[in-house]
Amino acid sequence: MKNYSITLSLLIFVAFCAAAADYTDDAIRTLLPFDAIPAITDPQFVSANEAKLDADAPVIGVTFNDDSRAYSLYLLNGHEIVNDVVGGLNIATTW
Repeated sequence: MKNYSITLSLLIFVAFCAAAADYTDDAIRTLLPFDAIPAITDPQFVSANEAKLDADAPVIGVTFNDDSRAYSLYLLNGHEIVNDVVGGLNIATTW
């Protein structure tokens, strides 16, 4: 029983120290260099039937001035940004 009390006391102490720590001076660490994930700058579109996506596949849909686009989240997972013109407006779709 004594070993459990010591272990529990140490766990509580560590949790308290972690909660009380000030992380405001921590440096920001990046894993990828700047611009390592390229944006799609000239997107090519196919019809919904040709897209080969499941009917419930997640997309981001955008409509401006009766012009619509759907951007696959599966594709955006690898690129994160699509620069496009929709309905005559320049847009950036991000994920």
